[in-house]
Amino acid sequence: MSLHKQPELKDAVLNLPQKEKDKLLVRLVSKDKMLMKQLHFQLLENKDDLEDRIENLKESIHDLFSANRHSIKNIPQYSNYRELQALLRQGSGLINEHEKVTKDKYSEMECRIFLLKEAFEQFPRLFEASAVHAAFKLQLYVKARLKTTAGKFDKLHEDLQFDLSDDMQQVLDFAQTQHLM
Repeated sequence: MSLHKQPELKDAVLNLPQKEKDKLLVRLVSKDKMLMKQLHFQLLENKDDLEDRIENLKESIHDLFSANRHSIKNIPQYSNYRELQALLRQGSGLINEHEKVTKDKYSEMECRIFLLKEAFEQFPRLFEASAVHAAFKLQLYVKARLKTTAGKFDKLHEDLQFDLSDDMQQVLDFAQTQHLM
């Protein structure tokens, strides 16, 4: 239930003594992990910490691919398509969490492009045309990621676009050659 639908409760909370409000705030914040991460970032971290977060995120994405390099082969088979799609979803989840915590659009784009580029470079054959249903699902997923990434890229300031343009162009070129766009 929303606090806005109960104005008398909202007024009662606002009229509590400061010490009581502080206790309630700490209890409520501790129940929401995402809110805790957001507050930690906003209140306790600085620009250097953001750069560390970005590097750690890129390293996590790279480690995802490295750790699964032996289980996913660059061979068009059902299991490889499924595992790569799961890997891309996991990487997207890491990026989504990073964006929710930091609200940094540039690093979000940088990491989304990095994720797609890693997948395209390491598993190019899995993006070729195939009659396997899992390949079709992977391609649909990647098409949606490409569309989202391209849309967000276009909304970035032109100076930020310039910094990412080479990598974005590589991703788009590969996608066009594989008819993913």
